[in-house]
Amino acid sequence: MATKDKLRVGVLVSGRGSNLQAIIDANEAGKLDAAVVVVVSDVKDAYALERARRHRIAPAFVDPKAHASREAFNEAMAAVLTEHQVGLVCLAGYMRVLSAGFIHRFRHRIMNIHPALLPSFPGLHVQGKSLHHGVKFSGCTVHFADEGVDTGPIIIQAIVPVFDDDTEDTLSARILKYEHQIYPRAIQLYAEGRLEVRGRRVFCKGSDSERPIKEGWRYIHP
Repeated sequence: MATKDKLRVGVLVSGRGSNLQAIIDANEAGKLDAAVVVVVSDVKDAYALERARRHRIAPAFVDPKAHASREAFNEAMAAVLTEHQVGLVCLAGYMRVLSAGFIHRFRHRIMNIHPALLPSFPGLHVQGKSLHHGVKFSGCTVHFADEGVDTGPIIIQAIVPVFDDDTEDTLSARILKYEHQIYPRAIQLYAEGRLEVRGRRVFCKGSDSERPIKEGWRYIHP
């Protein structure tokens, strides 16, 4: 449940919402100074909305077909977020490109998670592209959303190995485990007021940029 001293988070979803669940779990475990107060979906039967209901979080379906333009649709979503006094918007498997007006309204207050090491492999079908190009490492990225597709300033990344016998499914599953770790971490850094955007770069106050955390194959910064 949200409290007065916690950052109020709104999550945009289109599907099952596993990253949404990771954020909820981190909050309920006392690891976040933030709480999800509303989950907004463009898909009426998205399983993420059921996750919201189970945790007594307000679910909201905004029908894109009920609006004449993307801008009008995004205005309707923004109205829901504003109604719930959201301070940070998190995209968690949200499959639509946001309008420039929406980005401007929540500038540097929209986070997205992407299953690759940006700026490599933006967009869709990321694991297939990684395997096709024969990369030896992949990973995931949390970044602030901007007007482009997966082009915003990078907040935090995790690296995972790519094995010779990997398929898209096995690589996706390995990366997803780290998505569930770094997304709550990025939200907590924001909640603590430690993130500063300077141009295309995000700096974390109080971190040692020369010493990322090393755990086996994984490097996480900050």
